[in-house]
Amino acid sequence: MTLRLVEFVVAGNEASDLLPVRSPALLRAHGARRGFWTVLDEGPVEQCLALLLERADGEWVAHHVSADAGPENGRTEDGEALAHHDGWVYVFGSHFGSKAGPLRPRRAFVARFREDDAARGTLPVHVVRNRFRLHRAVNDALAAAPLTPLPPGERVRQRFIVETLARSTARAKSWVSRLAEGDLPLNVEAAAFTPAGTVLLGLRFPVTAEGEPILVEVAGVADMFGDHPGWPRAVGAYALTGVTPAGTLTGFRAIAPTPDGGYAAVIGSIDAVGKGSVLLDDHPHGGEVTSRHVRFRHDVGPDARVAGKLVAELAPFHHVEGLAELDGSCYYVTDEDHRVALWLG
Repeated sequence: MTLRLVEFVVAGNEASDLLPVRSPALLRAHGARRGFWTVLDEGPVEQCLALLLERADGEWVAHHVSADAGPENGRTEDGEALAHHDGWVYVFGSHFGSKAGPLRPRRAFVARFREDDAARGTLPVHVVRNRFRLHRAVNDALAAAPLTPLPPGERVRQRFIVETLARSTARAKSWVSRLAEGDLPLNVEAAAFTPAGTVLLGLRFPVTAEGEPILVEVAGVADMFGDHPGWPRAVGAYALTGVTPAGTLTGFRAIAPTPDGGYAAVIGSIDAVGKGSVLLDDHPHGGEVTSRHVRFRHDVGPDARVAGKLVAELAPFHHVEGLAELDGSCYYVTDEDHRVALWLG
């Protein structure tokens, strides 16, 4: 596959995910014929939304969106995944921590906004921080599923779970009861809603004992934003099979729905090499893995397996963070140092 590069500088930051703009009003406001949302992965979500836009003359430009999360301004970090549902754009935090731990409650959030509002001025963003409720629901689903997650390793367990429990207990945090010593740290990296209104969360970690990526299906995400908020519940956990190279570990990097009712995805390394990752200290064969473009359908077998199909090897890229299949073309965004790189194929 031959790819063409378009580079942007957006607030000196790096991009996560790639979501097509659906709002004609928003495209008109910028004189664009197509565009994508991305989320920058440093800072609170209201400071990290950006548009990558193709103008009518074919020039690509970036626009850093002005947004306001009201009382939740400055209280989130590490937005990773974007998804459309019922007229809203949803943003999912990683629910993880720094590369050396511990887990960070600021990353356990979901936000949403209306695209048309971004055409009118400062964008209102509704943020709900779930205080590890999603962590608890997903861990319970993983424990109940007929698949075996890869054990986290002693350093990972100490840094992410034991240390988080100790800190939250010492500070008398109300959410400490939602953590348990046997939990797995979650790194949510991808999301796509199903026609039934559930969301498929793609985990970068954990992976299965065979090294395969894990999907967790979650219901009730929209209920978090009601006048009387409810909390999401996990309804299943599945392994994506047939797409992980032998002897490696791969996690999800992106998921996008396709017009035929299936899903496209990027899988790749479980963490970045050379940045002090304790995940890679415990699991070094999950690092030097190049990205792959795959497809799958939400057809779950009795053993909680979902069959995947390889579409394209994205070597030499290790850090493909988002993809879109649009109008017969493929678009990828990569996580580059202090720039946003969009690749068109």
